[in-house]
Amino acid sequence: MTAHTDLEGTLKVLPEPSHRLLEVVATEYASLTAEYGPRNVLVLKRHPAGLERVREQLAGETTDGTPLSPRLESLPEHASKVLEEYDPTLDRLEYEERIELISLVIAGAKREIPPYLEGAREHETFARDVGQLLLEVTRQRIRHADCADAHDCLAFLTAMNDRFHEVLDDRGLIERADVIPRVVELLQADADGLRTRITGSYDAVLALEFEEYRRLDREYLAQLTWETDTNTELVCLGERHASVERTRVESGRLEDLSSGLTVEEVDSPTVRTRDDSRSHSHSQSPPHRGITRYLATGEPPASDEQATARRIRAGTAREQVRQVAAEIQFLVDRHEWSHDEIAVAVPSVDRVPDARTGLRNAGIPTATIGTDSLKEDPAVNELYAVVSAYCDHDVELAHERLAARVPGVETPAESAPTPTPTPTSAFESHPQSHSRSQPTPESPDTHDPPSATISEVLESCADASVRRSLENWIVRTELKRRIAEEESWVDAAEQYQGVRRVLEIARFVEETDLVAPDWEGLRRMLRQTIKYDAPYVHDVETRSPTGGVTVCAIEDLKYDSREAVFLLDCTDGAYPGQQHLTQLFPTAWLKSMPQYPAVTDPDRESLERTFAPRARARAAKSDAAPRHGDPFAAYHAERSRRALALGTRAARSQLYCCTYERETEGLRRTHDQSRYLTLLESVPTIGFEDVDALGREAAIHGEANALEALLDEPRGELERILREASTGGEADLGETEALFEEIQVVLEEGDVDDDLARAVRTQFEFAAGEVVRRE
Repeated sequence: MTAHTDLEGTLKVLPEPSHRLLEVVATEYASLTAEYGPRNVLVLKRHPAGLERVREQLAGETTDGTPLSPRLESLPEHASKVLEEYDPTLDRLEYEERIELISLVIAGAKREIPPYLEGAREHETFARDVGQLLLEVTRQRIRHADCADAHDCLAFLTAMNDRFHEVLDDRGLIERADVIPRVVELLQADADGLRTRITGSYDAVLALEFEEYRRLDREYLAQLTWETDTNTELVCLGERHASVERTRVESGRLEDLSSGLTVEEVDSPTVRTRDDSRSHSHSQSPPHRGITRYLATGEPPASDEQATARRIRAGTAREQVRQVAAEIQFLVDRHEWSHDEIAVAVPSVDRVPDARTGLRNAGIPTATIGTDSLKEDPAVNELYAVVSAYCDHDVELAHERLAARVPGVETPAESAPTPTPTPTSAFESHPQSHSRSQPTPESPDTHDPPSATISEVLESCADASVRRSLENWIVRTELKRRIAEEESWVDAAEQYQGVRRVLEIARFVEETDLVAPDWEGLRRMLRQTIKYDAPYVHDVETRSPTGGVTVCAIEDLKYDSREAVFLLDCTDGAYPGQQHLTQLFPTAWLKSMPQYPAVTDPDRESLERTFAPRARARAAKSDAAPRHGDPFAAYHAERSRRALALGTRAARSQLYCCTYERETEGLRRTHDQSRYLTLLESVPTIGFEDVDALGREAAIHGEANALEALLDEPRGELERILREASTGGEADLGETEALFEEIQVVLEEGDVDDDLARAVRTQFEFAAGEVVRRE
């Protein structure tokens, strides 16, 4: 059958990123449901981020009072369900399994590994970078045959990816990146009448975030809406100057995606929602709307339109987060906003763990639940120590770590050898496993007396199955209870997720023939996963029982809106940054790799067509035409500028841009402010209000903030007195003496940790210029 890839329908275009985007979505959805009914309208959003915010906007009632329950899914989620309908027996390849399979395929390669890759394997991020590259190769259906004349490193990796997918096919597995390409092929062939069945379940499709639909995404959409016997209406909604992800791999503007579509302009300021009362407060233009427009399109605010935002300038990245935490609490107290109405955005997902931890240490609840790198998870480290002990690997160290984690157990002077079950099969019966229904002193259903040793606990948990042994340990040592008692709600949720991942790895080890179904096989795979695990590969976003601030990568705010948004790390090192695509290859190599699955060789024409920097300069009435310099760097810098624009759009009331200092030559420090903030400052109608959140007379929240504030007092007071003296002023020493006396009383009479008391006294000694000697 001839593939049908042309889209037929309407493309509704917003001229620029609009703060009323969700209202436009609701209006288009209401129009379709009025004609076809809510169950006959399928809404597809390209990326899953922001899906729940869209669902909230679409939920409501029809004109006859019937509740609206939108059929809303992300494109990958919908494709996954279509594949399941075609073949329910296909298993999705999990992240941990993918790491193991790729490493085995590369290790068993018959092709010679290029010397550059051989050396790069020593770098910590090598496996992660290779994995990301191969994911993109898979998404774009790039084969080794397409890269036969490519750089030897790229040719080798695409050959390994082909071999990797041959192994997956043999095992009846599919990785998530291959779902959309596979389903496109099935729909084109109408395999077993799949396309006919799928397209018969709806009458209209509303495609959101159309500016981010890649080539295969558009082909998938064409298959969903093309059927000779039906007349499915397709409405696509896109924003100009808003594509960040698609332009990473495809150049071109939104209109370039409209082949076969009728293009209609949408004037967002005139749009109204079904429920004006609910959206009225959100319809007002935010004070920084001109900033969003200028970053996205280059059009400055009108002479009578002042655009403003707030700026936090800190000395370090850590202090930046402390100031943000203090300002968040100030906003919550002043405006009575909930923490749910505030978001903190970072340039990349790798920065989420540090930012979130810093906020929580400062007493700010966060709503983002995820999985840090497994090596940073205490519960995972405990289970890894259990596995090491059963392997007789670093037994003494493993026993020490377990004894430190589990209360009521001890490490004897001469630990008895740890029993190691060695079944011929992971599912072979074991005498001990039959006695679980009869509680005995060795049964996991009884708790150890305080005098139990680690060896005795391990012996009582040992089972023929590695997974059941770990489950026995979890139950017998009450790991989940310990997590719940010792950790905050968010930390506990993350550690429970880490425990589940370890048990899933144990299950995979028992069921696969890739590794031995024993402790050595589990230790190998767990070590691989911990070593190459990336922060937030498995992240989810949820709400804690008390609510919390969302901490996310800036691109996740594209279809979101909050009362206040803090953009962290607004430095030139992040916006635009330098490593635009990957750390795997030098930038000079990327520019000479046309087969690399991203835009690596843009010319000035594609740069202008995609981002229109010269037209933007004319709109800003700039006399100086932009100098593109290196087209590669200029192209991806424009993507970064767009991401920043979309982040600013998410704020309804308050926008904060946050920067910090960095070292330059010698010991000199300077604010590393993004060039885009500097550009904004040069526009007469755009202004920034500098905020010193820590300088306010405000309550200190969080134990970490209280400790840092206390330790800062001696040096801070000394610097205040010196500033007064250097400017001819008079410092009030009485106020300083009273403050120090209060601190002294607390140190002597309060319930203060000895180490903290010594740290405070040391700060006084340093401030006084004394040299502290350690004996």
